[in-house]
Amino acid sequence: MERRTLIKSLVAAPLLGGLAAAGSSAGAAPSTGELLRPARLRKGMTVGLVTPASNVWEDEDVRFAGDVVKSLGFKVKEGANLYQRSQYLAGPDAARADDFNRMFADPEVDAVFCLRGGYGTPRILPMLDYATIRKNPKVLLGYSDITALLNAIYQRCGLITFHGPIAAQNFTDYTLEEFSRVLVHGESPTRLGEAPAFEGGPGRVERHNRLTTFRGGRARGRLIGGNLSLICTLLGTPYEPDFRGKILFLEDVGEAPYRIDRMLTQLWLAGKLDEVAGIAFGKFTEAETSGNTFSVEHVLRERCAGLEVPVVRGLMIGHVDDQTVVPVGAMAELDGDAGTLILQEPVVS
Repeated sequence: MERRTLIKSLVAAPLLGGLAAAGSSAGAAPSTGELLRPARLRKGMTVGLVTPASNVWEDEDVRFAGDVVKSLGFKVKEGANLYQRSQYLAGPDAARADDFNRMFADPEVDAVFCLRGGYGTPRILPMLDYATIRKNPKVLLGYSDITALLNAIYQRCGLITFHGPIAAQNFTDYTLEEFSRVLVHGESPTRLGEAPAFEGGPGRVERHNRLTTFRGGRARGRLIGGNLSLICTLLGTPYEPDFRGKILFLEDVGEAPYRIDRMLTQLWLAGKLDEVAGIAFGKFTEAETSGNTFSVEHVLRERCAGLEVPVVRGLMIGHVDDQTVVPVGAMAELDGDAGTLILQEPVVS
């Protein structure tokens, strides 16, 4: 949860991006022209464990993450540099990139899970072996700072990647069910990010996970997105996602409303919000709301007020215990009136 603390001392403001070329590509594959689906997860598979950004605090936390993966029925192969630490990074850039590349090149490794997020994945994007990744499609799972990897690899390789839980966390019942539906059973069509079941009664109504519709309507498009800060960081770089005709999903943690406003304004000024087919906001947790400030709801609603696409807020995406798994690059339908995000195609083979 300390990602904001790291970011604010390292990045004064996100990079500005230029306007993308006009046109529609709602159903288009990425720059490779080919959409790749990794093999579905099965018990007994080997999961490569890597730290492409920051590391956990103690070695025992690394071993804990390995035990979490084993509890899911998988074997674990640790990256050679998994225990390295260099202040806010999990070792030198080259070492983190090398671990990542080796996992995709290793025929014994069936999937790649990220130990945690934090900060650092944008630094290694130029060092990744995209040709090898494209030749060896595997499940890549993580969130937060891992957003940069997920979107860059989808854009460069055409490989569907997965915004979901990191290895260094326990899976709630909800998270395990979402993980299993998407990555193990490969269900399609299926709803993504619906609120966990709530047992109400007289005087008891769910408040925490309510979904808000900012604008109704229905749209189809391929999913891109993840952490708002990281999506803004990719603007103007060779790893910027193609926003045209996409359903953009966004979340963040520890950001004051004015900073959320600033980042959404950047996307708007860069023309990206006018290009998307719809917007699905997840959770904006631990927002700093002391003092004279708008609410997060106000900022999200106001920034999207002029858009003519469906916009919803409150899906189980982000820095929360109960997390869904969102396949970056997959075709989905966003229904603003029903408040649903429905995966429209198989994402694993």
